Amino acid sequence: MGSNDSRLVRDHRNLRVFGSARDAAMRIYELSEEFPIEERYSLTAQIRRSSRSVCANIAEGWQKRRYPASFVAKLVDAAGEADETRVWIDFARRCGFLEPQDAAVLETSYDGVLASLVAMQRRPRDWHVR
Repeated sequence: MGSNDSRLVRDHRNLRVFGSARDAAMRIYELSEEFPIEERYSLTAQIRRSSRSVCANIAEGWQKRRYPASFVAKLVDAAGEADETRVWIDFARRCGFLEPQDAAVLETSYDGVLASLVAMQRRPRDWHVR
């Protein structure tokens, strides 16, 4: 789940980290359809929002890569949303709304997303547009 070679990436949709985050968000959407109805406007909404926000921040950051500080700031935002999503995954598992194996797969996905985001943050000039 590492970074891509920046010369081969045409837009954010070609980034492995974006694809991984999008796949995880879609899996969260599917799994959260089974959450109790009383969680619709709380846990369900929160976990869906934060998981989608990871993708949105990656996309936004991609457009800001001319400015390394702005690019890194959006990657930091994406990482924050990924960590928030992990909190909601933990709550969903502890409340019995997610099976432990589903939660573990999602945790592993977000571990990879976070590792990729940190790697990109450490080398923003590798992604710089001249």
